[in-house]
Amino acid sequence: MSETVLEIHLPNLRHNYTFLRNQLSANTKLLAVVKAFGYGSDAIEIAKCLVAQGVDYLGVAYVHEGVALRKAGITTPILVLHPQLPNLDALIEYKLEPSVYGHRILNALLSKIKESNISHFPVHLKFNTGLNRLGFDPKDATALLALCKDNALWLLLQGVYSHLAASDDEDENAFTKKQLKTFSEIVAVFSSAYPNTTFHVLNTSGVLHFPESQYNMVRTGISLYGYGNHPSIDAQLKPVLRLRTVISQIHILEEGDTLGYNRAFIAKTRTKTATLPLGHADGIGRIYGNGKGYVMINGQQASILGNVCMDMIMVDVTDIDCEAGDTVTVIGPDASAEDLANAAGTISYELITALSQRIQRRVIS
Repeated sequence: MSETVLEIHLPNLRHNYTFLRNQLSANTKLLAVVKAFGYGSDAIEIAKCLVAQGVDYLGVAYVHEGVALRKAGITTPILVLHPQLPNLDALIEYKLEPSVYGHRILNALLSKIKESNISHFPVHLKFNTGLNRLGFDPKDATALLALCKDNALWLLLQGVYSHLAASDDEDENAFTKKQLKTFSEIVAVFSSAYPNTTFHVLNTSGVLHFPESQYNMVRTGISLYGYGNHPSIDAQLKPVLRLRTVISQIHILEEGDTLGYNRAFIAKTRTKTATLPLGHADGIGRIYGNGKGYVMINGQQASILGNVCMDMIMVDVTDIDCEAGDTVTVIGPDASAEDLANAAGTISYELITALSQRIQRRVIS
């Protein structure tokens, strides 16, 4: 190891995909979410691997993410979860399927399709059942059914879906069940007129905790990358990402010496520190500084000292036998992204999706 490298372990991705597939009924489709550069990895490599495994759908947040996959030769259906009006031409050109979450985008898309004389363009209607982020009011279901029928030449109702707010929290099961009941009422509105439509509401935690609500597709994100939002599930998954770096230099601080910007660390005793070549510009935010975060060096935890710098962090190696050039694990088999994130009061999603594109990626096939 001579520099900072983010390894993407595709065998682990295949393992996680198989685990999730085994939770589903035989006829349930699986949509794999590859937004945000594949949760901080490499969306194209992740998508190609999943397509080879037989994934039914891919999901991205924005149109440009879907365009990048199409330009890479991926022909699998792609759902764009949050399309924006200025990108509708590209969405249509690259045959992406939009989540239609409100009347503004519905009207704009319908006008664009008619202007382009495109028939049976696939759309997914999104309903807000309690997350209160995006989606039509469930009360609009009947009117939207009528609109789809009236525009059957132009619109193909490919999907109807919603998003759970707290499916990973057992204390919120009553709320989740309320959401699922509301969604079942929405399904009842559309299912007779559109029996071949894809209905989907379960996210990763929903798949694991509410399997009775699979309908005919589920959406999985973080679990594909090795984190299941519950220790019992984490034990059955394998982290896809392994972030490793190297010790650049060792320093000895005497009692009273200070370290880093704003002199945020003051040595109370003689302290040995190691400087590492990654920082908040690489995605290791300042929240991990001052003892909240840690890395693994030669099998031992080394706490982050002082403030995280843009390009460097300093860690406490007083009791660790190490030297410049030694390998450091930031995320890996013995350094869970979930544990590191929790230590700083955040979640694995934020940590891994923040990993900078300037970090070299290395795909392990």
